[in-house]
Amino acid sequence: MGGIGTDAAIEASDVVIMTDDLSKINEAINISKKVNRIIKQNLIFAMGTKILVLLLSTFGISKMWEAIFADVGVTLITILNTLRILK
Repeated sequence: MGGIGTDAAIEASDVVIMTDDLSKINEAINISKKVNRIIKQNLIFAMGTKILVLLLSTFGISKMWEAIFADVGVTLITILNTLRILK
């Protein structure tokens, strides 16, 4: 494709394989599956916790400081869970 075509292909693509090794495609697919799984875990955990605290506060069981603690705690746990991607 030449120098100009290569630059255009890199700009338009989502994933660029820099070597001639086609096994990297399989590795990229495995990484994306792992990332999607962790994203779903974080989403379900965060939304579930927030809904639970919202329901508890509706019935007067949970106080404001518990809601704030749950929000900050969920954020920290999801950040730590996301760091598993680096392994």
